[in-house]
Amino acid sequence: MPYVNIRIAGTWSHEQKKQIAEEITDTLERVGNKPKSYTYISFDELPHENWAIGGTLLGEKE
Repeated sequence: MPYVNIRIAGTWSHEQKKQIAEEITDTLERVGNKPKSYTYISFDELPHENWAIGGTLLGEKE
């Protein structure tokens, strides 16, 4: 059973998460031959202050 975990800095709307979940599920069904009922997807939305790139927290000026 496929399990997909999506982590993002910030948030997405309900509609955005719905569309992303539908498209990923459709792709796994079409390409991976996995029934839709087998696919689990979770979204982790983290505050920008919890993400750093190149040693700099997102939202901070370099």
